[in-house]
Formats: sequence, structure tokens, C-alpha cells
Amino acid sequence: MVAHALTLTSDDAESWLASLGEVYSEAQREVLQRALDWLADHAADAVVDTGADLAGHSLGTAAILAGMRFDAETVAAALLCGLPDAALTRDKLAKAFGAHLATLVEGAAKLIRMDRLLTELAAGFATEGGQSEALRQMLLAMTDDIRVVLIKLAERTQALRELASQDEPLRRKIAGDVRELYAPLANRLGVWQLKWELEDLSCRYLEPETYRQIAQSLDERRLDREWYIEQVIKQLGEALEADGISGFTVHGRPKHISSILAKMRKKRLSFAEVYDVRALRVQVRDVKDCFHALGLVHSLWQPIPGQFDDYISRPKGNGYKSLHTAVVGPENKALEVQIRTFDMHQEAELGVAAHWRYKEGGKSQGDAIQDKIAWLRQILAWKQELGEGEEPGGGQGGGHEEGHQLAQHFRNELFQDEVFVLTPQGKVMALTAGSTPLDFAYAVHTELGHRCRGAKVDGTLVPLDTALKTGQRVEILTVKQGGPSRDWLNPHLGVLKTTRARNKVRQWFKQLDHGSHVQEGRNLLDRELHRLNLANVNLDKLATRLKFPGVDDLCAALGRGDLGSGALDRALHDEFIPPPEKPLVSASKRNKSDVGGVLVEGEPGLLTQMAGCCKPVPPDPIAGYITQGHGVTIHRADCPMLRHLPEEKRARLLAAEWGGQEGGKDSQIFAVDVELTAHDRSGLLKDVGELFSQEKINVVRVNTLSQDDMARMEFTLEVKDMSQLTRFLVRAAHLRGVHSARRK
Repeated sequence: MVAHALTLTSDDAESWLASLGEVYSEAQREVLQRALDWLADHAADAVVDTGADLAGHSLGTAAILAGMRFDAETVAAALLCGLPDAALTRDKLAKAFGAHLATLVEGAAKLIRMDRLLTELAAGFATEGGQSEALRQMLLAMTDDIRVVLIKLAERTQALRELASQDEPLRRKIAGDVRELYAPLANRLGVWQLKWELEDLSCRYLEPETYRQIAQSLDERRLDREWYIEQVIKQLGEALEADGISGFTVHGRPKHISSILAKMRKKRLSFAEVYDVRALRVQVRDVKDCFHALGLVHSLWQPIPGQFDDYISRPKGNGYKSLHTAVVGPENKALEVQIRTFDMHQEAELGVAAHWRYKEGGKSQGDAIQDKIAWLRQILAWKQELGEGEEPGGGQGGGHEEGHQLAQHFRNELFQDEVFVLTPQGKVMALTAGSTPLDFAYAVHTELGHRCRGAKVDGTLVPLDTALKTGQRVEILTVKQGGPSRDWLNPHLGVLKTTRARNKVRQWFKQLDHGSHVQEGRNLLDRELHRLNLANVNLDKLATRLKFPGVDDLCAALGRGDLGSGALDRALHDEFIPPPEKPLVSASKRNKSDVGGVLVEGEPGLLTQMAGCCKPVPPDPIAGYITQGHGVTIHRADCPMLRHLPEEKRARLLAAEWGGQEGGKDSQIFAVDVELTAHDRSGLLKDVGELFSQEKINVVRVNTLSQDDMARMEFTLEVKDMSQLTRFLVRAAHLRGVHSARRK
């Protein structure tokens, strides 16, 4: 556990080191002793931003990490990283402490310098335009060892502890930075021991009156609340075990003041309406045990009406699953109980419903970022297991080797595909790894990229093909007028690495030749209109159909080759050339079906035609309808037209059935309508067309519609019989992305 009241001075160094005998081996304590001596020799009268002396501040930071059982290297680095640069030269540190510790100290010191730089550049920008999120990512990305970030979190915790006696402007400045940047970062990394203290102390300094009111409303000290939770856990655990539920765990902790305040504001509640000031979390093996445990909780304590949520049957939009209930617990105090399976808990902590997402209100960043956060949390848990398993007196060999193994596991794999750099005003820009100053310029603003003629990185002129690194400050040198060079598109020169920047350069040159492209496109359009014998065509209507703002844009796209002649031809036909009226099935084929194909009232050879509304196919039940001058029209027996036929016309209905098909099976051709719905993907129509070819089915009519990534395709087919149609529908339903295939 973290010693929350711990604020050490240099006089406490020896007693603190002596207290670590049960945690670290003799060899590890010897490293810490040398780090303490180095701190005493070089700290002098230096102070930190809170006004505290550097020696005491560093000791407090190290004590926090030791209390969390971090490895000795991390604790030693916390003692050293705040010292002046003259005391932290790599050669000196490597000689005194070894290369591994020297690298760790160098990374932690670099993070401290970056923190100071951000403060100098822009005191308030971290809360604007999502910059808090960009800063959190940059802090994780700018070091090779994630322990550097954890040292910084412990250092900010110590800083907040030291602020109680300082003036209000300083308290508000430091607490504001912690609330916006470091507390969410601790939450994201799963360092819960530091997260709650960072949040609570920040709230105390930023909103002292509100903090005091909530503390008075709680009417109990923090330790009293924790004792209460322990008693409730014991009572519920015994009840679960007695009721036959096995393999469960019950955890709980009182909700902290900052969390209570956040919930009151988010849901617009009064303190009396916050029922989860004290909360339990029950984890069981399966869903059945979840509801079993819920019934047991409600039998032990009286439920509070309207405070039950079943997120198992109805999960949240982000996939979160759990049972939430609020009850009147012992001593008539409100108690929230969450019940979930172990798998649900794993999903809630590390999956799409990760706690930080709905706690911080951040947007989803995809599975890749979630995998990285899961990796970090696993490393933190493994570190704790390693610390608990160490033998204090085991000598340097085993512990030293495990320490280096831990360091290797901690090597930061976060954001290897990104770099984070600063504008001169202190804004953080995320770029693809390997990006150059020119990529940076285009990321800031297109016009800045066009007028770029040079760049400075950290105040030094650099070539435009220089690969940027996380934490660097980039300044772009421009001319008042000008444009990009075609050489920038040369991949061998390497001045542009991102696709976005290259596309902006290409777009500039496209616009440069816009006039010639418009004229060339207009000539192509005129030739196509002449070929199709079209005159007085509404070109604005044509441009709208092809989704262009105007005629000039349409002609420019034709001239550049962005719009092909095939697409133009189809648009002209669809918009200005009426389709020829043609029978659904050719007359020659239809006549074949008339010869002995249908018996009307038992008689073959009558003049018949197939109805276009329902398109019957053997062996559909059929009926005939006498038309005026066109013989007998054959409908399916269940045709809607027949069902809604007026009573006075029902006398014209005749019994009909399929005959012996004298012309032979191959001569019988029937038209039928089918409909396919599918996920709109590339190659879908090609796959359906190949299926038509394999089944030897002729397509008479096609109509397709795509909307919201879904495609609906309607076909009029010529088939020989129902078996051929059924075979096609079954095979079509198994095509990739097809949801349904049916006869209309």
C-alpha cells in the first residue's frame, strides 16, 4: 500500500532505507544507499516547483514507488532524476550505477524537462481541442522505458502532498495540470494506487469549498469508510459461501470524493441521490451465479427502488456487461453492488468497455490502442507478483537478473507507429513514424506546407528529409508566396513520407492545370454527345447526377481522367435516353412455352402468355385469366392480382395446369424475378454474374441499389424449371456477404 501521509526530508533517509529490509535484498539496498549519497552530494539547496527542497521531494517520490514494490532501479532513478543536469551526465551515472540505471535516469530527467517546456510554452492549452489526450500519448511515446512515466506519476503525487502550505495560485496551477494530464494517465495505465490520490488532491486544491462540503456530507473519515467496506465484504462472502456459490471474489472500496463530485455533475444529482458512495464488486464464474448472487444480496439488504440496472441482458453500447443494484446496507448506509462474471470483468477492464473510456469520456481509439493498454496492465501486475515473490536476503544474483528481465518487459511498445512533436506555440501534433518537417507543415495547415522552404528542430536548421522524433519542437520557415516543388513527390528524395501530404501536393498541381483539364474534358463531352446524337442536354443536371458541383468540375474530372468515358456513357443513357420497351421474355422463346406447355381446362394448344406480375414457373400452381384479344394469361394461383380481382371478373378465371411440355425440356423458358440483399463489396456483381454463367441462366433485366453499405439487386431471369431456380437461389445465398436470396 502507498503511505498516503508520507512526506520525507533528508533526515529521514537512513530510517527509510532501514525499513526496506523486508522488500529489497542487501545488494539492492546498497544501490539505493549510493543513490541517496549521490542525492545528498548534488542536491545542495535546490527546490522543486512546489517550493519544497529537492532532497525531501525526491525521497518522498522514491518512498511512494518503494511502497508499491517497484524494482530497486526504479526507486533509485526516482531519487536521482530531479538533480541538475550537471549531476546527471551519462558518463558519471554509468560509472557510478551502471548503464541500465543511467538510461532510466536519463529518460526520467528528459520527461521532467519536457514538462517544464510545456509549462513555459502554453500555460493553458492542455485543456483545449483534445490536447490533453495528445499529451498523454506523447508522454507514453517519448521514452523507451514505461517506468519513466510511472516515476513521473509518483513525483506528481508527492508534489500534491507538498502543496497544502503553498499559496492558492501555485496550488491551482499544479493541481490543474495533474487533473487534466496525469490523473487520467494513471487511470489508463491501471495504477489505481496513485490515480485516486491524484484525483482527490487535485479536487481539494481546485475546488476546496465543494470538496469540504462533500467531505462533511460523508460524515466519516476515509479509514472508517474502508473499515465499513471490509465488514460488508466479510458478511456477503460468508453468505455466498453458505448458499453454495463457489469460486467467487468480493472486492470493494469506498468511492472517493472526486469520483462522487464527477458523478453528481455528470448525472445532475444531489449528494443524497448518489447511492454508490460505498461500492462492492462481486465476480462469479457464470451468468447463472450472477443472478443467484443478486437474489442473495436483495435478501440480505433492502433494495433501493429504481436503482437496479441489468446490463447483462441489455449491455451498454460499448459492450459493458454487469448487474448494478443499490441497497440499504448495515447501519442504514447506501451501498452499491456490481455483480459480473470473471470474463465480463476482463472485458470491462481491458476490452471495448475499458474503464477509462466511459470514465474519462474519451472516444474509442480502436483495438490496437486497447492491446497496448492491456499489455501495460499485464506488466504492472507481473511486476507486483515478482515483488511479492522476491527473497529479501537472496543476494544480488537472482534479484539483479530479475530486475533486468523486468526492465526488458517494460520496454515501451506503445506508439511505435507514431511520433509526437510540438509546434512553436506548444500544441502537440501526432504524425506517422518517420515523418519529416514537411509532413509536419502539411499536418498543421495545407498552405503552410505549400509555402515551406526550410525547418528548425529544437532551434537548429535541419534538412527537409530529417526524420522527426517524439518531443521535438518544430518551426517551419516559409515564403510569402509560392507553391510546392514537383521534386517533393520523388520517393527517392524522402522529403514527404505521409500519404496525406503527398495527396495535398498532387492536388495543388492538379489545380494548377485546371484550365487545360476543363477544356480537354469539354471536348470529350462534346464528342460523346455527338456520338449519341444528343442535343440540348442539360449539363447541370448531368453534373448533379455524377455528383459534381458544376459543369466545370465535371469537365475537369474528364480531362484529368478521374471520370471515365464508361461512367459518362451510362449517366447519359440513364438520364437522357429512354430505355426501349421490350418484352420480359423474347417472343420466340415465349412461343415455345405456348406449344403444349400449359393445359387450360384440360385443353392444350390454346393461345397463352405468362403473366408479368408473378411470372409462374413449373411446378407453381397456376390459373388462367381470359384477356381481351390476347388469349389466356397464366398467373400463379397465389398471385395478388387474382386475389384482389373484382367479383364481376372472376367468371373469366379458368383452371390451368402444366402440360407434358411437348417441345422438350430445353425448349421451355420462363421469366422469374429474384432479389438479392448483400453487404456492398468490391466484386459482388462479378461473383453473381459468374454464378449465372455456371447455372446457364439468362438475365433479362438488372436493377441495383446501394445504400449505407448494403446492396439490393433485382434480376429478371429466364429459367427452365423450378429446380434450376432453386439451385441458383441456394448457391447465391452462400456467396460471401449475401444476406438473402429469394424469389419475388
